[in-house]
Amino acid sequence: MTTALRGHVERGDLPGLVALVARGDAVHVAALGTQGLTTSSPPMRRDTLFRVASMAKPLTAVATLLLVEEGKLALDGAVDRWLPELADRRVLRRPDSPLEDTVPAKRAITVRDLLTLRWGLGAVMAPPGTYPIQEAIREARVSAGFQAITDPPDEYMRRMGTLPLVHQPGERWMYHTGYEVLGVLVARASGMRFDDFLRERLFVPLAMKDTAFSVPVEKRGRLCTAYARDPGTGRLEAWDEPSNSFWSRPPAFPSGGGQGGLVSTADDFLAFGRMLLSAGRHGDTRILSPGSIEAMMTDQIPSEQKDASPFYPGFWDATGWGFGGAVTTRPDGISPTAGRYGWGGGYGTTFFIDPRQDLTALLLTQRRVQDPEEGALALEFSKDAYRALEG
Repeated sequence: MTTALRGHVERGDLPGLVALVARGDAVHVAALGTQGLTTSSPPMRRDTLFRVASMAKPLTAVATLLLVEEGKLALDGAVDRWLPELADRRVLRRPDSPLEDTVPAKRAITVRDLLTLRWGLGAVMAPPGTYPIQEAIREARVSAGFQAITDPPDEYMRRMGTLPLVHQPGERWMYHTGYEVLGVLVARASGMRFDDFLRERLFVPLAMKDTAFSVPVEKRGRLCTAYARDPGTGRLEAWDEPSNSFWSRPPAFPSGGGQGGLVSTADDFLAFGRMLLSAGRHGDTRILSPGSIEAMMTDQIPSEQKDASPFYPGFWDATGWGFGGAVTTRPDGISPTAGRYGWGGGYGTTFFIDPRQDLTALLLTQRRVQDPEEGALALEFSKDAYRALEG
């Protein structure tokens, strides 16, 4: 596995990476290449800091379920009390309807709707400019993308509340924005800032000492440079550097979905993965109940909704969506059995666990995923991880 990954670094596909595969007490880590492309870039380290983007979604799901278990939220209860901006929704008659052509929502949005990304609003899988709602989402500054959300949570929700839903609550899966809303919901229901809640209830108990929404000065030497490929030249160009990083200061919007989002390390996410594999326990500490962990890793999307919810080609062939991540529903050419759970991040990271194999695996890079080819490395790594176990 390490030999295969080293080839990507040596060919210049990316400056460096950290890969981790763990089973039981055995942990293999490969830290390859450097933290950037300049000659002064330090070598990649096991504790290098990476922007994990949408890998935050499983963490946000756990935070939400903590409040469900405490009775502060109800999984199938309406969110209107905490998110009045989403009460009394109007829904487009059709996705291509003018913004004023709406009907009343058949019911209120629930916590489960947000966790399963079926609350009615998200990325519209059509070329830009196809439908009026796409421009409205862009103008409201609530569209999914790589740019961090710069509005404070209350203003973000005010803007979200000006939009009609694209689909009725509970009827279609639409990627991403439900987890940005969940971050606000957790903050309001707990009476704490979302970042403070994650630190107190997850990061400290799990000893995830390097996971946060910003990087203090004393840790900035471990933050690698993030790159994007220039579409004209194909060259990797730096788009966020440690010296003037967006992550050098706390964000206005602590992102539950990963837009901007968290910085973390391989060992921090290993602790999180092992907690999931241990049915919610970390050592002698109970983080979440076994029932909540099981729900997270159970496909929540009916087949007819998958057929009506486009994402990238082939996504639903052997995949479902639980809470916070994808779950394989049958062997898919990567893992030999169903049940693999996890998610990746748009800055070039991926994370998954396999309960049947007692496996946690992570691949951390910082090359922004701009097309399917850019995401191929995560797929190759996933296959290599299982081959390593077979060997």
